[in-house]
Amino acid sequence: MHYSVVLKKIGFIVNPIAGMGGAVGLKGTDGEAYFEALKRGAKPVAPLRALEFLNHVKSTQFHIVSAPSVMGEDYVKASIHADKLYRVVGSISKPTTREDTIRLAREISNLVDLLVFVGGDGTARDICVAIDSKIPVIGVPSGVKMYSAVFALNPRAAAQLLDFYLNTEVELVEREVLDIDEEAFRRDQIELKLFCYMMTPAHTPLLQPSKTLYDDESEEASKEAIADYLVELMESEIPYILGPGSTVKAVCRKLGLNCTLLGVDVLLNKEILIRDASERDLLGIIDKYGRARIIVSPIGRQGFIFGRGNQQISPAVLSQVNREDIIVVCTSRKARELSRLLVDTGDENVNKKLRGYIKVLVDYNKFLVMRVD
Repeated sequence: MHYSVVLKKIGFIVNPIAGMGGAVGLKGTDGEAYFEALKRGAKPVAPLRALEFLNHVKSTQFHIVSAPSVMGEDYVKASIHADKLYRVVGSISKPTTREDTIRLAREISNLVDLLVFVGGDGTARDICVAIDSKIPVIGVPSGVKMYSAVFALNPRAAAQLLDFYLNTEVELVEREVLDIDEEAFRRDQIELKLFCYMMTPAHTPLLQPSKTLYDDESEEASKEAIADYLVELMESEIPYILGPGSTVKAVCRKLGLNCTLLGVDVLLNKEILIRDASERDLLGIIDKYGRARIIVSPIGRQGFIFGRGNQQISPAVLSQVNREDIIVVCTSRKARELSRLLVDTGDENVNKKLRGYIKVLVDYNKFLVMRVD
């Protein structure tokens, strides 16, 4: 007697413009920002992330139901799983819109067991509008801002998570979808809201937690102590690239400088050299001065130091900076909640360069040694 194997059907949707604004300093591509990103020379990010995900899925026991063309089909056909393409659903506009994502997610969700999407928090929110908790999802991170807990740590972790789902009896858990107002974000204001919950396979080591915001007196004192030490440490004629966040930008407050809170700034001789710098700006600075130091702080609860919200500090930039010139700062409270630091630059060679152990400044001349994965 022969038994046929019933293969699971996996939905696949890509937001092809997700993440394009990061390297050019736009902090997102919602709405009209997409066209501004194009003007600034932004390049697509999502196609490479989609392919990286697909090419690292080891299981063969599944079919793919995909969105058409650049929203999924093209990358499936270019991947090692081209033969798994079972069906292409619907049509899309040019350029693609969030309405395409919502409509296609709704259609595909009626045909599949699980939906994989490639994008950022805005894409996650659109998927949630379409399907709510109807079927589980796996988010492949490709946006500028990815605060939601439905995302895997990186495309390869997303592939592992899908393998885990396909090969194992797996529990499904509710995870938060968070999003921020991009216009407020560009004005250095974080308006972070819980939008909804979606189900995802429960394998915590492969999933990122949602972001936590910290704001109390002990945090501020810790940031001040870190800033005191960094200001004393700064050498003349060496550019300092300051990543986003209040811990890093306490340096600017200490120096009386009007830096951005959520952008990337460059200081030279304790003055602002470039405010709200893009990837192109940073590459120009390194070319001119021959060297730069980078100061970054991990995202609360998540632990990412590169690849989330600071894509201006791109693989091209990081490949030209010595690992010893990367300074990680983190308040003691935040550090206690992190078991490790994470990188997801989009370039595996750069990721490998950054991995290992690194000293983290947690107070005035006080360091912890933390692992970077």
